[in-house]
Amino acid sequence: MKISGQAVLLRVFVGESDKLGHLPLYEVIVRKARDADLAGATVLKGVLGFGASARIRTQKILDLSSDLPMVIEIVDEVDKITVFQATLSELFERAGRGGLVTLENIRIVHYLPGKNH
Repeated sequence: MKISGQAVLLRVFVGESDKLGHLPLYEVIVRKARDADLAGATVLKGVLGFGASARIRTQKILDLSSDLPMVIEIVDEVDKITVFQATLSELFERAGRGGLVTLENIRIVHYLPGKNH
C-alpha cells in the first residue's frame, strides 16, 4: 500500500487497565485497525496524565496501580478512518469504558513498506 498527501491522524486516549474481555482495549483497537487494512497504528504509553476524572495517573515506585494513559495513533485516508470510527465506537460501548478520540488533518510525506514486507 502506498499513500501520500492529505490524510487523517486518529488519536485515541484510553487507560492502560481498560479491557475488552481479557485483552487490553488498546490492543483490541490496534488489531481491529489492522483488520480494517488501515495504513498503520502505534500505541504510546504515557508517564503522567489525567482525563475526565481529573485523577492523576503516574508511574511511581510507590504507586501499586497500573493505569497509565495510553495513546493509539492511527493514520490513513479520511474515508477509511471515517468508516473505522464506527468500529471504534462499538469497541468503547462493548468495553463499557470512556476515552477521548481526536482527528487531525495531516500531510503524509513518506509512507512505503520496506522491501521485506
